[in-house]
Amino acid sequence: MLIKSISEKRKESYISSTSLIIIALASAFFPRVLMLIKFPSMVNFLHFAVVPFVFGIAISKSRSQDRQQLAASKQILFTLLLLLTIGLASAFLNDVGLINVILQFLLFNEPWMLLLAIICIPMSTRSLNQCRNYVLGFGFINLIFALLQKFILRWDRGLDPCGGLDGVDTITGVFVCQGAGCIVGASVSMALSAHYFVAAKHRPLWLRELIIFACLVQIIVADAKQVLIVGGIALALLSLANMKDVRKGIISVVLVVTVAQIFWWAIFNFQFLSNFAGWIRPEIYSPDGEATRFKLFGVNAILDNMHSLLHWLFGLGPGHTVDRLGGWMLRDYSSLLAPLGATTNTIAAQVWSQMSASWLANGSTMFSPFFGWAAVWGDLGIVGIVTYCYLYFLIWRYLCKDDVSKFQLLCVFVVGWVQAGLQEPGFMLFVASLIGLHWQEVRKQLDEKII
Repeated sequence: MLIKSISEKRKESYISSTSLIIIALASAFFPRVLMLIKFPSMVNFLHFAVVPFVFGIAISKSRSQDRQQLAASKQILFTLLLLLTIGLASAFLNDVGLINVILQFLLFNEPWMLLLAIICIPMSTRSLNQCRNYVLGFGFINLIFALLQKFILRWDRGLDPCGGLDGVDTITGVFVCQGAGCIVGASVSMALSAHYFVAAKHRPLWLRELIIFACLVQIIVADAKQVLIVGGIALALLSLANMKDVRKGIISVVLVVTVAQIFWWAIFNFQFLSNFAGWIRPEIYSPDGEATRFKLFGVNAILDNMHSLLHWLFGLGPGHTVDRLGGWMLRDYSSLLAPLGATTNTIAAQVWSQMSASWLANGSTMFSPFFGWAAVWGDLGIVGIVTYCYLYFLIWRYLCKDDVSKFQLLCVFVVGWVQAGLQEPGFMLFVASLIGLHWQEVRKQLDEKII
């Protein structure tokens, strides 16, 4: 009876922990929907409290004896603490407010905190299935919302659910009334379809192919061109990573080349893909081309403010360059953050001013001067970006057990060169959840084989 009681308590603990993970993802996934039904805008900040809380609970409850799991957890945790230390050092150097440090750290790292929480929990088969069903369910809700917005609600036909907000897309899935919401919603659907096609092998092939088709429809109707480009580049990088395995490398290269050729042909033969042809203009990508100049506005502004070796090493301070925090959060939520000691820099204002003079300002966010890797370097310097790359290496090495997880991480890596997607909580926490749950599934399969 005693053993049974202990077992039941442990099971309840695991279920409780997995439920917290679901709540953490939901807190970043659905706030825009809640705002649409008149919840206060403060709900946007809920995930900043929920994710660290879940992370702390998972770490404190972890009793794993698995050496690989412990090694991965300890190294990732140490690297996260190192990044926080670097942020504090940069803030001290640049006289930056503590709230900047906290928000910048969470925006960049709460996905990996959630990922670490997931791998720390010794999930039962029931808990794993429950958590996976909820996470995939969230992704399907986003996909269905986007298709409803296009084909049933007709939000792209003059109907405005956002009350006239400028720069807001309509076919966004659950990321309603959010700048670049169509990109976030489509990126989530791409992550969902890739994971479902590979991991849900117990489902019929026609169903998995249908999910991919629905994802492509969402990308096309939302005019989220860059999502396909990100996926294509990630697939090409995965092919390079697989070159050490000759067979996998050849298959990957053939697949990438074939898909690229088919897509190139389709652009010029199908009307619904014609928007992609508008960006096939070699002259704008030259060193003096408008796309190149536009993309480098932020980098050049950061360089203009690098006045010492310490700036090169530790950056200009959290939230002081071209990340989501410095670019618009500190401005849009100034009434809330200023009393908490938030500080700003003129770099973001300089970039916005330069952007207004470019015809690309109203074009694709593919060329945004506010992008993740420039922000990490600008905020935390060379030390910060090297440490952040090391964090990615650890996740790749320990937690990406097969091609689908590697593809997801490579998509995140590529997004970091495009726009501020590294700091989009809905997208990043969703991808982190998929990687973590797939790691749990692969680990459980290996354990069953050993037994």
